[in-house]
Amino acid sequence: MDQLPTTEAAVTALRALAAEYGLAIEVTHDIGADQTSRRSAAGIGVTTDPDGTLPHEAYVELGGRPRVDVRLFPDDDALITVDGVECPDVARDDVPAFLHALYEGHAWVKARRFPPSHFLMVPLPGDRVHKEFIPVGLSPWLSGRVQ
Repeated sequence: MDQLPTTEAAVTALRALAAEYGLAIEVTHDIGADQTSRRSAAGIGVTTDPDGTLPHEAYVELGGRPRVDVRLFPDDDALITVDGVECPDVARDDVPAFLHALYEGHAWVKARRFPPSHFLMVPLPGDRVHKEFIPVGLSPWLSGRVQ
């Protein structure tokens, strides 16, 4: 898989993915330490990190089903929300593979009888699976993937 060294490279990869699957895409950029969500301690008017870099964060909304939002953080990770299920700490390099798994139908919902619970399971390269607890009810899209 290609390395996504910057937030902008990740946004470009998501635009290509949206075009591949015919999805609408909306991107919002937050640039500067005073604008990004993880830099709330930055002083007023401070836009760079202590090392002089300008942090760049992006929020991406993809149309279609499932409903997917991606927040790309400057720290090389992302928060992906799938029909209300938050999947934090996804490596930025894994975001395209994560979304391909969703749109290709490879992701599934694992149901456990006792205690009753559901987990979103998303296969990733290298025989890895991202497993996320589903704390609320299942959307129609998630219900259709229960195993």
